[in-house]
Amino acid sequence: MSDSPLLDHLLELRSRLLRSLVAVLLVFSVLAFFADELYQLIAAPLLASLPIGSSMIATDVATPFFTPFKLALVVAIALAIPFLLWQLWAFIAPGLYRKEKRLVVPLLVSSTLLFYGGVAFAYLVVLPLALNFLAGAAPEGVTVATDIARYLDFVLAIFLAFGIAFETPVAIILLCWSGVTSVQSLRKKRPYVIVGAFVVGMILTPPDVISQTLLAIPMWLLFELGLVIAGLYQSSEKKPEHQPGKQ
Repeated sequence: MSDSPLLDHLLELRSRLLRSLVAVLLVFSVLAFFADELYQLIAAPLLASLPIGSSMIATDVATPFFTPFKLALVVAIALAIPFLLWQLWAFIAPGLYRKEKRLVVPLLVSSTLLFYGGVAFAYLVVLPLALNFLAGAAPEGVTVATDIARYLDFVLAIFLAFGIAFETPVAIILLCWSGVTSVQSLRKKRPYVIVGAFVVGMILTPPDVISQTLLAIPMWLLFELGLVIAGLYQSSEKKPEHQPGKQ
């Protein structure tokens, strides 16, 4: 250990970042061999919604080569999230109180699972419905032929939107735990939250009612779940205060 605590923290931070980078690169080196298969999996909902005889296109010479590897890198980062969060936890844990540690670990685990759940919901439910709607909305005489790079950007935006939206319970718990707001206050603002969920759905999803609604409704339900969990946590925190103290 050096005489400078700040230097020690910076060195540890660098070590954690390097480990995280190595972990992502290791996962990517494996997924790179299956880059084409990964893209076929992502493209399946679009190909199923295209008219017979239609296919995807590539408008740039290098796009067919780089696009699958871009997807492999994104998937590598997603799969490495548990390790990345563990490195984050190892870095901040020494500065937390025991009470904070008991809350942070479940939040890290639940936030990871909720993000994966949001991505899975987007892939299995939202994409098929939204793509069928968008493909069927093409005017007569217009052939739908989507560029593979633009489609990947579209899908990743959908995945990110739903992954973040499914973090709503974690956000509610953190806001109540930090004292920024309370469960009672959020319950009074429920109508505004519902309207806000639909506004967020309009901003983060394609311009169709189906995908907007499919994002807004889960956000509202997850908001309610966050209120329940935050209420239980606040109740457990208040119990010791009502117990008679020992002399």
